Amino acid sequence: MPLFKKRTVGKPGEWYYCLEHRKVEEGPECPAKDRFGPYPTRKEAEHAMATARERNLEWENDPRWHDAPSGPERDGREPGD
Repeated sequence: MPLFKKRTVGKPGEWYYCLEHRKVEEGPECPAKDRFGPYPTRKEAEHAMATARERNLEWENDPRWHDAPSGPERDGREPGD
């Protein structure tokens, strides 16, 4: 008898966005590596890709995620200038 049961049926009210099939699913139908979620509503799962784009843009522009340049390139000068 397996120690852990594989959950094949999701809970009602758990919504996921499947990246492989590009569809919303209630409960996890596809493997975790292929989905975003869970989301509390179907509508939020439908907007998963837009939410991911917005978050990526925020992170790309967040100075806390970028190391400060060091050395001469910091001020735009080449070494020896």
